[in-house]
Amino acid sequence: MARDAAGETIAVFGAGSIGCYVGGRLAATGTRVRFIGRERMAEAVAADGLTLTDHRGAHFRLAPGSVDYRTDPMGLTRASLVLVTVKAGDTREAGEQIARYAPRDALVVSFQNGIGNEDILRAVLPGRTVLPGMVPFNVVRLPGCVFRQASGGDLQVEENAALDPYLSLFERAGLPLRRRAAFRPVQWGKLLMNLNNAISGLSGLPLREELSQRPYRQCLALAQTEAIETMHAEGIEPARMTPLPPDWVPTLLRLPDWIFLRLANRMMTVDPAARSSMIEALDAGRRTDVDSLNGEIVRLAERNGLAAPVNRRLVELVHACEAGPRKRWSGPELLDALRSAG
Repeated sequence: MARDAAGETIAVFGAGSIGCYVGGRLAATGTRVRFIGRERMAEAVAADGLTLTDHRGAHFRLAPGSVDYRTDPMGLTRASLVLVTVKAGDTREAGEQIARYAPRDALVVSFQNGIGNEDILRAVLPGRTVLPGMVPFNVVRLPGCVFRQASGGDLQVEENAALDPYLSLFERAGLPLRRRAAFRPVQWGKLLMNLNNAISGLSGLPLREELSQRPYRQCLALAQTEAIETMHAEGIEPARMTPLPPDWVPTLLRLPDWIFLRLANRMMTVDPAARSSMIEALDAGRRTDVDSLNGEIVRLAERNGLAAPVNRRLVELVHACEAGPRKRWSGPELLDALRSAG
């Protein structure tokens, strides 16, 4: 008999910006959602509730006191579906908490950046159904616990019949799940896009402002070209995440501003508010996920006897900012640093 998800609880484990937005959209359209995250977010949500908006005009409001936001992983009990949105470096610890508190038949979906988080979860959760997923859009946190989807794209997840009871819930929330039979190419395709997180974080600029400046785009082109060459050495063909094939994107990025902006505006929508989560982490003095993004390219290169000096340099520069003092790099300054590394 097929499982009916109506009335069951979805737990969002690691509810920061992405978790609050996805879980908030589900909760605002009638799904029972339990958020689990850090104390500072719990306090903010208790005071302000949640407001969810997007670049297409959607607006949802959850009043203070109506959001089930907890800091204790015991909140995983009774969850039929667990959405994991912690940083990649916290994946193992998250899996251990899920193993301890979540029901054994709970479906687990990793909506995390990076490669292979689902493998870590599966190792910690033997016998359970764990699926990789991907959030293609940017979510920015605005004052007053407002979370705004600032770019487009559908949630993606590996195909599995265990998802069937939940499809209508995500559809109702305006977040349809696009199911993919082969998911690892999707992760590599998203990783190519996420190589910009380090560049955006070092610039300190909103995404549209950063990408409107050719020197920053040239930095990204260097990082992506190096990554694509490294992936090809491993036999990896990343999935297409834009209307252009991945191999063509660095060429687009190198174009003069007026040509790039005209073409890019036809292919994608990026809200002026969109910001890399790495900016927020660096501004707050928190650890970033650069080791799971640019660092993944460095490790892949090493496995194939190659060098990845551009991505290695980006990792080093982000770690230097983590250690302080926080520096904001101009485009020409960062491009010189990467060219000298490569």
